[in-house]
Amino acid sequence: MEQQEQKKRSSFEKYKLKQQLEALEKKRGYHTELVSLYIPPDRQISDVTNYLKQEYGTASNIKSKSTRKNVMDAIQKILALLKNVPRPPPTGLVIFCGAIPTNGQGTERMELTTIVPPEPIKIYKYHCDSKFFLDPLKEMLIEKDTYGLIVIDRSEADFAILKGNHLEILKKITSGAPGKHHAGGQSQRRFERLIEQAGHEFFKRAGDYANELYLQIPDLKGIIIGGPGPSKNKFAESSYLDYRLKNVIRGVVDLAYTGSSGIDELIDKSQDLLQNIRYSEEKVLVQRFLTQLVKDDSLVAYGEKEVRKALNQGAVDTLLLSEELDILRVIISCPNCKYQEKLTIKKSELPSLEQQTQSRSCPNCASSLLSIEKVTPLIDELGELAEQTGANVEIISPETEEGQQLKQAFGGIAALLRYNLNN
Repeated sequence: MEQQEQKKRSSFEKYKLKQQLEALEKKRGYHTELVSLYIPPDRQISDVTNYLKQEYGTASNIKSKSTRKNVMDAIQKILALLKNVPRPPPTGLVIFCGAIPTNGQGTERMELTTIVPPEPIKIYKYHCDSKFFLDPLKEMLIEKDTYGLIVIDRSEADFAILKGNHLEILKKITSGAPGKHHAGGQSQRRFERLIEQAGHEFFKRAGDYANELYLQIPDLKGIIIGGPGPSKNKFAESSYLDYRLKNVIRGVVDLAYTGSSGIDELIDKSQDLLQNIRYSEEKVLVQRFLTQLVKDDSLVAYGEKEVRKALNQGAVDTLLLSEELDILRVIISCPNCKYQEKLTIKKSELPSLEQQTQSRSCPNCASSLLSIEKVTPLIDELGELAEQTGANVEIISPETEEGQQLKQAFGGIAALLRYNLNN
């Protein structure tokens, strides 16, 4: 249960980390002025500060006056931050600091970003460059466990891989084997031998494709085989697959379909084998919401208005947000009278809203100082509100049919509730 809860928390954490890394990746400095510092959880802060002081002394020898000043200022800013950090968090601490140009050389502004990674970092590294060193954190976002999926019968075979929340169909082959024997010139027994031989040749070809496709995958967690009828069992039990693949067969599943429908059915019927695969988790989460919606819709909410109401009352158990929710929460305020209004808009509408706001007067005091104070992605705002109330936050990709349904039918915002809001 504890591991499952950590998985739930990490969904939103990884989303936020991805957004941070995308923003940091766009930042550039002049020369080697941007500092990246990776502090693992077992590193003493006093060791880090001593090292930074040595680097500060080394930086004083940099020939370029502007580079020298920017590097030394960045180190000072990090040292000031670490004064208030008695020890690294359980997963470590990563700090990015440097002078970022806002409008050409001479317009640099010192920026500092701290990240507590979703899993422990193993390296201790101080790095100076014209860009931030992000590779260890990017590595944490890569889903490593991969499952091979094979759906097979005598007529066709389909091969796919499932990695994280991504499903990819790799190959489809057909057998061309003859169908059932009807009255004709050939004897029944001879015709059956031909069918058997054709089936054997097809399974051999399918095995060769499987070996070629899956043996090259370094993080292959397992193979799951499915299909209608007994063909799948024969394929799995015989020597068509390389022994290395046979050793990682996790299950053989009865299916009603082949093709892409068979792949979907295989995933649905293999939930117990795919518990830690994000694709499967997301399907289960949305299916749980849909089941509850049909069973008792008083224990679910969907759409921004209803979900926000439930969040404000602390009634949300699990919040589901589409990864493709391209909506912003905007705060417009007047510094003269403290007037404030909050709007939810599409991202594409922001430039138009900025123009409108500049030409408006404050409706409260008629001041011309009305401006956009804050712009926040709706995913971030609702996710952080959910975390404050102890709710689980799940970011759902559009990769699954359920993920598409969440986005299109429910506006990308849905929630499972702890209790009926109407009671």
